[in-house]
Amino acid sequence: MDKQEKKIISANRKARHDYFVEETIEAGIELFGTEVKSVRAGTVNLKDSFVSFRGGEARVLGMHISPYEKGNIFNKDPLRERRLLLHKKEIARLYGAVKQDGYSVIPLSVYLKGSLVKVEIGLCKGKKNYDKRQDMAKRDAERRIEKALKQRNLA
Repeated sequence: MDKQEKKIISANRKARHDYFVEETIEAGIELFGTEVKSVRAGTVNLKDSFVSFRGGEARVLGMHISPYEKGNIFNKDPLRERRLLLHKKEIARLYGAVKQDGYSVIPLSVYLKGSLVKVEIGLCKGKKNYDKRQDMAKRDAERRIEKALKQRNLA
């Protein structure tokens, strides 16, 4: 099996800042033709998007795909619900985690895998403010260490 290359279209960096990502899952997404062309052009925004479960299906809400410029009447609503393509067992497991354990399911990135549009979703737990401050302090410390090592190597 040949390894297909992933070309990331959009990443939800805010999600990694606001949540602890416990697990990631690759899912397909149901799109119309003009939406696919718009995604290929890179006009996707994942900020404030989340996954909702209804009727045995997983749907992404809040994902903004800008209308395709040359799409005229075939363009869809940029913020419409889009169905995720997952196995029933995966949907049931994610839904159970959301209902019982206080997790959220958040889209982390949209990418092309070969000719297919895929969404990486994460099973996430919310961070508290002190967790965010700890992460920022840790990143800052790592940056200072890197800088000191570079200066030492140059001297």
